Amino acid sequence: MEQFIQQLREKNIGKVLVQEPLANHTTWKIGGPAEFLVEPKDVEALKELMILIRQNKIPWRVIGRGSNLLVSDSGIEGVVIKLGDGISHLEIDGEEIKVGGGFSVIKLAMVISKKGLSGLEFASGIPGSVGGAVFMNAGAHGSDISQILTKAHILFEDGTMKWLTNEELQFSYRTSRLQKEKAICVEAVFQLKAGDRDEIVKVMQKNKDYRRVSQPWNYPCAGSVFRNPLPNYAGQLIEKAGLKGFQLGGAQVSEMHGNFIVNVAEAKADDVLKLIQHIKTTIRDEFEVEIETEVEIVGKKQNND
Repeated sequence: MEQFIQQLREKNIGKVLVQEPLANHTTWKIGGPAEFLVEPKDVEALKELMILIRQNKIPWRVIGRGSNLLVSDSGIEGVVIKLGDGISHLEIDGEEIKVGGGFSVIKLAMVISKKGLSGLEFASGIPGSVGGAVFMNAGAHGSDISQILTKAHILFEDGTMKWLTNEELQFSYRTSRLQKEKAICVEAVFQLKAGDRDEIVKVMQKNKDYRRVSQPWNYPCAGSVFRNPLPNYAGQLIEKAGLKGFQLGGAQVSEMHGNFIVNVAEAKADDVLKLIQHIKTTIRDEFEVEIETEVEIVGKKQNND
């Protein structure tokens, strides 16, 4: 592994951290160490990093801003690639925008609204990166990424890059092709529409206000934990089961919204996993409905798994 670190430094890939606690890089503030955390300085460095990873046969995964992610207390083996400022470019060409995978979704929605472009109002409170939003087809308020994305530039594990169309990304509810393949969304192209700037900003503010009064951002959390088992809604089922405020260890079902688990007391990933299982079992027993997690659960297995 010393050879790998030396290669990273010789190639000037970007920031390299060893045994970096991933609790520092997730919105839940939970997660053991990454063997290596690498933040490439630009797209070319990211491509070079992928080649080095293949040559050294090292396992890898990518993160953006760390939302929608539960990292094991034991951490992650191999390389965690963090898409940060080096991959957060933004180009605006009329009603079309091209944006880097590391760009903040909330920041993008704000910037675009001020340009009088409509289509991203739904994303004004989604606390992730553009790459992560494409990966999971993030959505809210009746819309999602698939409604505005025309194509995405994807880096595959073999080091090749290819533009995939909306159709090729195989979007569905909170899923995309990228969840089935080892690949990274390096940049995305969105088709927006010119609109009334004041009206766009008004809608965005309304969406942000709704999130502020209905969702618990006063504690570390990862967003919605469960996919909605349509026509039911996960949060409503959890609340009907009387689980609001239920706590295991440092993890608690939010007293504000049933589909959020909050870190109220230095929670461990194991606390969250046990709470998730308790919720799933309770909903199955009471309503005969199976609910599945929306958050991605990653990392080395716990000793007690």
